[in-house]
Amino acid sequence: MGKSLIEVAQQLKDNDKKVQLIYAFNGTGKTRLSGEFKLLFAPKVDDDTELEESEVIGKKILYYNAFTEDLFYWDNDLEFDVEPKLKIHPNAFTKWIFEEQGQDFNVISNFQHYTDEKLSPRFNEESFKNEDGNNVTVRAFTEITFSYERGNDDRSDNIKISKGEESSFIWCVFYSLLEQVIEVLNVAEPTDRGTDQFDQLEYVFIDDPVSSLDDNHLIELAVNLAKLIKSSALTDLKFIITTHNPLFYNVLFNEFRNTDRSTGYNSNKHFKWYKLEKKEEGTYELVDRLKDSPFSYHLFLINEIEKAIEADQVYKYHFNFIRNILEKTATFLGYSDWAELLLPVKGNRDAYVKRILNLSSHSKHSAEEIVELTNDDKNVIRYLMNEINEIYRFKKFIKGGNE
Repeated sequence: MGKSLIEVAQQLKDNDKKVQLIYAFNGTGKTRLSGEFKLLFAPKVDDDTELEESEVIGKKILYYNAFTEDLFYWDNDLEFDVEPKLKIHPNAFTKWIFEEQGQDFNVISNFQHYTDEKLSPRFNEESFKNEDGNNVTVRAFTEITFSYERGNDDRSDNIKISKGEESSFIWCVFYSLLEQVIEVLNVAEPTDRGTDQFDQLEYVFIDDPVSSLDDNHLIELAVNLAKLIKSSALTDLKFIITTHNPLFYNVLFNEFRNTDRSTGYNSNKHFKWYKLEKKEEGTYELVDRLKDSPFSYHLFLINEIEKAIEADQVYKYHFNFIRNILEKTATFLGYSDWAELLLPVKGNRDAYVKRILNLSSHSKHSAEEIVELTNDDKNVIRYLMNEINEIYRFKKFIKGGNE
């Protein structure tokens, strides 16, 4: 029997595991789940207040999700198109990280590590007169511009970074904070810690960090995150991680399944993994994954699409599933482009490729992923699934194994 999201959140809270890893498709409710989990510790506030509040000092939960990214927004300078800036909503969270804790160096260092060492974030400055009447210039931490160092003192200023680079920068803000939190809490005696601001912290909820990274950096991020979390094994801090990315999920699974004697981390004692499924009438279920992870992901996607077709509940994100199936299959068969797999399909292959590309673009907000499709789009997905199954003869997926 399905549960409400708040009941699923309570189930996670009642679990005594150090790390709970959850796989779920886009549009299932991962980000909403993080919000419901937060409500177990703090009352709901309006959006403006939420942006202004600190998510760290004296709180019981620290979380990273789509709303964390909303603390940052672009001023694209549309009138002159010369100085695009990534601006920061006034909030205690970033003020505490940058101004009070001086984490800007670590944020920049982590960001360049996952992107490009020549890509440099630069915080803005502001000037004022001090009590002695002297002009003082300090970094204001209200907006960031980006430059690219080309060598020989040549530099491209005020560049607009990609969405993936932007997400990576915001993740690095959170990750740098998490490093400091764990370093402080690893001091066993509270009276010996450098600050008491994290003493109330119980949970860290991480929802889909930087899924737009390339595979190599995504693997590295997952390994580093797992290592950092394992280093906190002797603290009372607990972690919940949700993701729609199978590679990120599988790397984390493998890392957490490995007992680490150097940190005191024990996989059986500390780790639990699930799949979040959306049931009928807006209810949900945390499915306990008892078997080893990497699961037969492409077969599972095919099964999900076929169920959606049968129930006439095909949405935009199902085109993401088709593209993912084709990409994984193309890699396995040695094709350089997943579109080549559609060559044997009868009809206008280019039109099918274009439609998959248009409808498989990842939306920032999960609500956009569940927009219902036109009848033409539904017919395309039915036809493509029939053709793909006929040409490549995928095995049928059944719960608990394959036919």
